[in-house]
Amino acid sequence: MQGDNVPTRPLTAIGLMSGTSLDGIDAAILVSDGVRILDRGAAATIPYPPAFRERLRRLLGRLPDGDAAPVIDEMTDLHRAAVTALLDSAGIAASAIDVVGFHGQTVLHQPRARQTIQIGDGQRLADALGVAVIAEFRAADVAAGGEGAPLAPLYHLALARDLNRPLAVLNVGGVANVTWIGTRIGPGISAGDVPEVLAFDTGPGNALLDDWILRTTCAPYDADGELAGRGRIDAQRLRVWLEHPYFARRPPKSLDRDDFAAVLQSLHGIDAAAGAATLSAFTAQSLRAAMAFFPAPVRQWLVCGGGRHNPTLMRMFAAAVEAPVAAVESVGWRGDYLEAEAFAFLAIRSLMGLPLSLPTTTGVPQPTTGGRLFRPHRAASQTI
Repeated sequence: MQGDNVPTRPLTAIGLMSGTSLDGIDAAILVSDGVRILDRGAAATIPYPPAFRERLRRLLGRLPDGDAAPVIDEMTDLHRAAVTALLDSAGIAASAIDVVGFHGQTVLHQPRARQTIQIGDGQRLADALGVAVIAEFRAADVAAGGEGAPLAPLYHLALARDLNRPLAVLNVGGVANVTWIGTRIGPGISAGDVPEVLAFDTGPGNALLDDWILRTTCAPYDADGELAGRGRIDAQRLRVWLEHPYFARRPPKSLDRDDFAAVLQSLHGIDAAAGAATLSAFTAQSLRAAMAFFPAPVRQWLVCGGGRHNPTLMRMFAAAVEAPVAAVESVGWRGDYLEAEAFAFLAIRSLMGLPLSLPTTTGVPQPTTGGRLFRPHRAASQTI
């Protein structure tokens, strides 16, 4: 429990997510009692300025030092601007928001070394907004022996309550992760529930492909999968990549953005289109390895994250899993904002002292809450 009094009414939260793709900030408003999704409000994406994205990229893969402080402050201020823009567009005063879920930017994720670093200044954000902020969502899970990721599965469970199951929710961001949801969810996602759920990182998502496209074409990503669609898959390289020991490890398990950096280094002597095709196939074929760990076959795959906008990737997914594959919009979810919504939901659960992770989602020994509460030194104004 984060405070002395657990809220007994539904809360309104804003979730903020800056993913491993480094493209910008997703922000979404959500109303929940910590178990049910009562309303999904306005949402927006605020792209990072290109120069800032490069400063942020230089922090990846290392512990933040003194040189990181200006970037952390700038990133926090960009999140403040994202919240302000969202509230302005929705015509809502900051005082109507009970809590902000601030994920921050993951720069280092090494759960086996009990390290997960998401940069961002929760107190600075709380003071700037005049609203309570929950940050550092992953730290308690990792400290308790969990992987610290993925954390969205409990939100997927809440959304999937009325859907045909078993199903798989595939999030294709910089890293790809899957949530397998069985037939038993339970009466609510409370501390005593033991739902049928399994979650883990499946392998690379968009990060390798985006880095390759940037290196070879100077474009930020493979728009509509056009380059990969023209390329020929290098079967020999793909076979070697799929022998990586990560794919044989039993879940729960998680990845850092750069755990497969050696894959990019092995792409010498290959043209841009073939590289894009082979990297796309790597993301898709990693799903085959993931399926081996599912407790039961799924009836459908629902895809969220930026990868669902790539027709070439989606075709490869369908061929790899041999089951219906569709974007989450097909069931009424908002694919661009699912993770932002998830951290709004988790912020509310954190305030209520409810679990954010389970043994089957992160490998933590027991259901574990998390997040750190930052209270503003001055409350938000009532005016819009």
